[in-house]
Amino acid sequence: MITLAQWRQQGELESINGQQIFTRTGGNKSAPALVLIHGYPSASWDWEGMWQALTQRYYVITLDMLGFGFSAKPKGARYLITEQADIFEYYLHKLNITDYHILAHDYGDTVAQELLARQREGSAKQHIASVCLLNGGLFPETHKPVLIQKLLLSPLGPFVSKLITKRKFADNLRRIFGPNTPPTPEVVDSLWQLLNHNNGLAVMHKLIDYMPQRQQHRERWVEAIIESNVPVKLINGSKDPISGQHMAQRYRQLISNASNANDVNVTELTQLGHYPQLEDAEAVTTAYLQFRDSLNQS
Repeated sequence: MITLAQWRQQGELESINGQQIFTRTGGNKSAPALVLIHGYPSASWDWEGMWQALTQRYYVITLDMLGFGFSAKPKGARYLITEQADIFEYYLHKLNITDYHILAHDYGDTVAQELLARQREGSAKQHIASVCLLNGGLFPETHKPVLIQKLLLSPLGPFVSKLITKRKFADNLRRIFGPNTPPTPEVVDSLWQLLNHNNGLAVMHKLIDYMPQRQQHRERWVEAIIESNVPVKLINGSKDPISGQHMAQRYRQLISNASNANDVNVTELTQLGHYPQLEDAEAVTTAYLQFRDSLNQS
């Protein structure tokens, strides 16, 4: 396990669009570029269990998005998905990356959808070669937010965020992890530290605005994956109450090349929950590498 302190030490802060953004890269710079996009309300540390295996094969690039982890968390920011996508495009340009693959989770799925939409309309600054999505609200109609998310989104949001304790946070994590793969004390401690860094609780109710943004831009973001001109893979923890098996079923309904249960473009991890990469990093890594290997063979 890469501890949170080690993760922070091995990354660096970059000034991007006027904000301090925590970034981390690893692997051979001449290898294919792979961008990891984390979820809500965590940070890039979510990928620590996959980091060693991925950096052996790819030039891996990740960051803590604005409002998350070790990055700046300004109270006045709007926290638009489009602005998060801008941050990735800026950083990729700075690294001289012109072609890359995406592995995303949760909130990060929506950022990936925006980046795909830009490529579809011809406005992307770099070329996406493939996309792999973990559990997330790809389709607003299948997203089932938990109570704390609903409360944060309500007018009470600013007050609710102040009442969140580590114990309540841990209880909520346990509800969305798989029943046989609950969060370890180390995972709870790390995610809680990331959430509180730079007074992150104060902006949780603003970050949750990604849910109405998904409704507002549904056609653009859903069409981006339905009509994608690059391979798209779904790896889904079935036990996730937010975007688990029911979301995978909707994915199969809408995505023409994922219409049957045996299709290689969908992998259902039947015992895992909302954070499959934290619950069983080896299983997710195996599924992802099989996807990438299949692209090389096609």
